[in-house]
Amino acid sequence: MFEDTKKEIAQRINTICRELDLPELKVQWAWIPFAGQWGIATSFFKLASEDIKHRGTKKPVPQYADEIAHLVADKLGIPDGFDRVETINGYLNLYFQPGEYTRKVLDATLTAGAHYGAGDPNNLRVMVEFSQPNTHKAFHVGHLRTLMLGAAVSNILEFAGWEVVRANYIGDIGLHVMKWMWNYLTNHNGEEPGEDRIRWLGDIYTEADNLFHSDPAIENAVRALFGRWEKRDSELVALWEKTRHWSLEGFDEIYRMMGVKFDHVFYESEEEQSGKSIVEDLIIRGIARDDRPTGGSVYIPLDELAGTKEKYRVLVILRSDGSSLYATKDIPLTIKKMEQFSLDRAVWVVDVRQALYLSQIFKTIELMGYPWANNLYHLAYEIVNLPGNVTISSREGAVVLLEDLVREATRRARQIVDEKNPELVPEMKDKVASAVALGSIKYPMVSRESGKVVTFDWESALDINDQTAPYMQYACVRAGSILRKAGGLPSGETPVPVDLHPAEITLVDLIARLPDEVQKAATDYKPMTIANLAYDLAKAFNDFYQNCPVLQADELTRNFRLKLTAASRQAISNCLFLLGITTPEVM
Repeated sequence: MFEDTKKEIAQRINTICRELDLPELKVQWAWIPFAGQWGIATSFFKLASEDIKHRGTKKPVPQYADEIAHLVADKLGIPDGFDRVETINGYLNLYFQPGEYTRKVLDATLTAGAHYGAGDPNNLRVMVEFSQPNTHKAFHVGHLRTLMLGAAVSNILEFAGWEVVRANYIGDIGLHVMKWMWNYLTNHNGEEPGEDRIRWLGDIYTEADNLFHSDPAIENAVRALFGRWEKRDSELVALWEKTRHWSLEGFDEIYRMMGVKFDHVFYESEEEQSGKSIVEDLIIRGIARDDRPTGGSVYIPLDELAGTKEKYRVLVILRSDGSSLYATKDIPLTIKKMEQFSLDRAVWVVDVRQALYLSQIFKTIELMGYPWANNLYHLAYEIVNLPGNVTISSREGAVVLLEDLVREATRRARQIVDEKNPELVPEMKDKVASAVALGSIKYPMVSRESGKVVTFDWESALDINDQTAPYMQYACVRAGSILRKAGGLPSGETPVPVDLHPAEITLVDLIARLPDEVQKAATDYKPMTIANLAYDLAKAFNDFYQNCPVLQADELTRNFRLKLTAASRQAISNCLFLLGITTPEVM
């Protein structure tokens, strides 16, 4: 928005610079902090510095920059659509006419619709890896953070102009699977899951882990089972395939319920053999040390190779018995990602507790000589707790299953719908309750700094009067109701009133911020930026609703406010869409 205007004025500034025998100015526009009027500014400091060097003079740069700004301003005059031009300390400031600015913002929003705020394609491809559940375990509230952060970051990057590959990496093999299969063979052989498969799988895992840690003999039995797996025992592989399928079916049900999609799914079991080949190559190249002959492991002395101290430490990439670890598989997987998908960047949405480990993987890739090693990024997030600061853990069984959470949130949301819209038919009530429930679950996961712990509490998550998804959804519903009562938007041009109410000015300002906030959120991998804007928009719209009558206003004001109402609804809806939240028609 306003890009054509900025470009045109930049061209005029450079024409003036040529007339003044000055170097070309690479105009970089910045928005002037809003204080009742909208404006853009550019600096002449760099141009002044270049010209002083070129002419060999000793004039102070700040003084010369201010002189140039005054000369340019005098020749530029006041461009169309602007109210005034001023120069301050080497800066050229141009202030829009409020009415013209408002008209452009509303027209841009309503013309672009669901695409308002989207950036132009940047011809860059990024892979966002998120969710990463382990098979044979429960899918609980603790998995929500990576799921919703990853989905939102993917949406935002795509909206900003990136080509996004949404990827999942499922842990379908390892010690946790062997524990589960040992317990299944020993205590549950022949059993099959019912409808509640995720709970059943999780219960068997929790039982298995408790037994594993309580009896050394059981630990030895599990290790022996792992040995059979390493030899690809056909009976064990068949059981693994069958039980793994139960988990994957359960995951797919959850992803459908949460409205999350993936373009590609990697499986840990597929990377095992390629990882062992890379280990041998790293040994040959002198990057890894092989202590297996003396009973040790294969490891990479990262601090020694990188010339650092206690930063990367040592990365073990193969056990003494030749069995693989996470690193054995993550190294080849990273290479496969970047090369197979021709990526410009790769993002891992992974628990903050894996920060050291991922830095070790990235450093290993760098030591291997891959030029794209600096394009790997760890988006770290903190854990999700239950009320009372109870940490969720599959191992300890302290979990709230995601399905249970959705079920309870939907029940509570249905009560709200029943109270506010008792005349709705049951099918519509169910649809609205589902949208409100899922929104209330998703918003807390993306509206806080990823590095801060989230304590999930559905009492506050469903509060329609607080910073929650239902609050924003309700603002959209209220706007939609006004537009329906008005019979839609007026046709033709809609003049902007001369005197705008402060609530109208605030709302226009927030709507105008969406394109820049999308780019900022994409650059920082921070959905919270969009979550905050959505709340600010909803709050400003509610203030507008309370202070600026729409349907009862005179025709000119009514038509303008209807347009502002529609633009507000669109901007809030677009923000919620980026966060993976649906906007219902009624509530």
